[in-house]
Amino acid sequence: MPTTVRTTPWVAVFYGGFIAGSLDVLAAALINWLDPLIILRAIASGLLGRAAFQGGLPVAALGLGLQWAMSLLIAAIFVFAAGRMSWLSQRWVTAGLLYGVVVFVVMEYVVVPLSAAAKPHFTALSLVENVLAMLLFGLIVSFFARGTGPRSPPDQVRGRL
Repeated sequence: MPTTVRTTPWVAVFYGGFIAGSLDVLAAALINWLDPLIILRAIASGLLGRAAFQGGLPVAALGLGLQWAMSLLIAAIFVFAAGRMSWLSQRWVTAGLLYGVVVFVVMEYVVVPLSAAAKPHFTALSLVENVLAMLLFGLIVSFFARGTGPRSPPDQVRGRL
């Protein structure tokens, strides 16, 4: 049985959030064939509205800060849930894929509609691309959370003395 290196929940949140959040920006840039700075301004438009697209580097930096803050929060929710529900860390691939779907639904149907950002129009292809990006996001977060769940039963309980 493969063993997983134990890590603290905060380390998992940090790595999962920053890596998944950064790759999410790069994925959005690749999917849309846009400069990542435009993607970051689009994220900042959640607070600033259309004016964000006229902004420069400070607005893009705000977008990056917002992206990382959301990503850390999303990672923290999963990591601390994995600390309570062992199956999330034991079956991290399945859990990560499911979490990616949940993140997509929450972002698409709660966060974006409540923001000042323009509502994106999805085509079938862009919908698939965005769901795939969130599946990757969920996998990254769950990968880092896999060593944070409740410890497995002692060896004697598993039949190994």
